[in-house]
Amino acid sequence: MNDYGVTGATTGVEVLIKLPVRTLWTGITAIDRYGEWSPECIYGAWLEENATFEARNRFPDGLETYVTCTVTVLEEPTRFGWDVYGGEEVPFAHWEYELEDRGAETLVRQSFTHGPGDSGMRMAVVKEPDRAAEAIRRRLDQLAANMRTTLAAMESALR
Repeated sequence: MNDYGVTGATTGVEVLIKLPVRTLWTGITAIDRYGEWSPECIYGAWLEENATFEARNRFPDGLETYVTCTVTVLEEPTRFGWDVYGGEEVPFAHWEYELEDRGAETLVRQSFTHGPGDSGMRMAVVKEPDRAAEAIRRRLDQLAANMRTTLAAMESALR
């Protein structure tokens, strides 16, 4: 089956946050607070501290999804990442933060990479393969905008 470029599709942002690295670390690992900050993730809760968590997302069309996530990168206070599962044995996404300590500020690099599992993005390109590139770009742009919104809200809340 043609993948249309979904697996491995990636986006990311680089943002200078006016918080020290340790303060920001407490925010990015506070899974239970993402619902306060994210335009898409409305709920998060640890299932097993520092190992797995659950999350719920709500999309502009009203669709809500439930996912489980497994932490794959935990290097306090500089790297935090997780794989996202939607019921399959393979992840459909990987999210990661890299934090660079700059004293009173922290340079954040946040990234998203699509995995081989099923997702809304994959369903969209299979449904309209002639518009696959457009659908992928639209979703990646939306994710990058959501990252910036989430980081700004996190920065404001943690001051």
